[in-house]
Amino acid sequence: MLIVDSYKSGWALRYLREARADLLTAEKSPVPMMAVSIAVLAMKKAQAAVYYVLGDPIYLEPMIRYLAEEGKPPHDSLLNLLLKIERIVRARNDRPESLTKEEALREASHIIEVATDIVELVTGKKM
Repeated sequence: MLIVDSYKSGWALRYLREARADLLTAEKSPVPMMAVSIAVLAMKKAQAAVYYVLGDPIYLEPMIRYLAEEGKPPHDSLLNLLLKIERIVRARNDRPESLTKEEALREASHIIEVATDIVELVTGKKM
């Protein structure tokens, strides 16, 4: 277990809860485009949870965006994972109309699952 302060841990857990709630809302939405938008929001919140539990979004977001624009895959597996999440979230946020409801829900669910694993590993708390 890594050490994270209670402030950042609290925000990570909150964002993860909100991401899960958004995913449920997206699943229940009868309007496909609205479901996609809410699923993308869930992805962003799951990503924020990871950033909070690993450090501070103010520092991590620009670093990951820089790596995404640079195009070279990092040698660090955690950075590589964060970069993959960033690319998915960015692509889905920029072109939500390219997704079906089912694709958006599947991708959001996967990102939330990965974020949950990271948050649980770092905080030592089961979600």
